[in-house]
Amino acid sequence: MNSLEQAEDLKAFERRLTEYIHCLQPATGRWRMLLIVVSVCTATGAWNWLIDPETQKVSFFTSLWNHPFFTISCITLIGLFFAGIHKRVVAPSMYPLRVEFYSLN
Repeated sequence: MNSLEQAEDLKAFERRLTEYIHCLQPATGRWRMLLIVVSVCTATGAWNWLIDPETQKVSFFTSLWNHPFFTISCITLIGLFFAGIHKRVVAPSMYPLRVEFYSLN
């Protein structure tokens, strides 16, 4: 392959990658919004859980039972990470960085 063919292949690859990333953007925005909402709910629930004076007096599981908002939001956040939300949120921004890295080398 000569350098002209390589340049054409790289341009075609970049165009296809750009199309792919643009297709991911709407879904990525929704996943980011969901992650933000669940994270804020978890943080708010954690704050309320920590400032409650009863938290120090009862067992851990009783404390979680007394704060269902925190418990549910925390379980939801953990479930989202096990489902791979971190990949869905970060992946579209990682593809262009990888292409730049490999095209420079």
